[in-house]
Amino acid sequence: MKVINGIDNYSSKKKSIITIGTFDGIHVGHEKVIRTLVKESLSKNLLANILTFFPHPRMVLNKDSEIKLIDTIKEKEKKLKNLGVNTLIIHPFTKEFSRMSSIEFTRDILIKKLNVYKIILGYDHRFGKNRESSVEDLIQLGIAYNFKVEVIDAKKINSINISSTKIRKAIQTGDVNKANLYLGKYFEINGNVVKGKGIGKKIGFPTANIIIKENYKLIPNKGVYLIKAKIKNRSYYGMMNIGNRPTLNGKNETLEVNIFNFNENIYGKSLSIFFLNKIRNEIKFDSIEKLSNQLQKDKDYCKVLINKF
Repeated sequence: MKVINGIDNYSSKKKSIITIGTFDGIHVGHEKVIRTLVKESLSKNLLANILTFFPHPRMVLNKDSEIKLIDTIKEKEKKLKNLGVNTLIIHPFTKEFSRMSSIEFTRDILIKKLNVYKIILGYDHRFGKNRESSVEDLIQLGIAYNFKVEVIDAKKINSINISSTKIRKAIQTGDVNKANLYLGKYFEINGNVVKGKGIGKKIGFPTANIIIKENYKLIPNKGVYLIKAKIKNRSYYGMMNIGNRPTLNGKNETLEVNIFNFNENIYGKSLSIFFLNKIRNEIKFDSIEKLSNQLQKDKDYCKVLINKF
């Protein structure tokens, strides 16, 4: 999969079938659209392309927005590559770009730049200045500019339409089970291991402290989670604490993972963490000893849960 930064840097004489959107999370609804895109592009020997935007439009158009994203750019790239997309075009979203009318977008971007044969979109897609146009408008533009439009119905689970907004809310409340169901995969974070204060090791629970460089990345709410850690293409179960470590009078939020059956030096290494289940909320204990006892209970409970995954 080619990754192109900016529409102006894309060029191909070959016609493309494309889909457009922010695609935060690449959830099962997104996958329904993308799999349709890839399947048809292969059958017609056309390119399967995705046009997405960064920063997220809400970050640009609403400066007061505190939106965090389910995926970093790199995480999004990995997921789309695995789905068989030919080209991912990441266009900078700016206020100037947002003022482009739907007709200008269709004529100058879809036709002149992307050489579009067909567009496949979710049922609720809107585009153009102030999101002025709907898929019905795009269908009419397709007639005028000679391209096809296909609309994919909403993907439903338990009669609920799936959206990135609903997944973000689930993650923010620690309901990783719901988030994973909607995503169709485990919610993940990726970061580097840095040195901590070594307190976990002293009480029998050594932890890898994780730093995520992308400050826009969504982090689950405070608490203890059963996780799977991927290090050097090997996977291990473990438990992760997200919080301020109140028992230790911590002030800053930390991400600490205790990896089961693992004893290697991984300082400076990259680590992928997949969230399987929330164990409990963060608690302040009266002593380090009580914290250690609770961590052992957490670990025992995690090992029982592992059999379900």
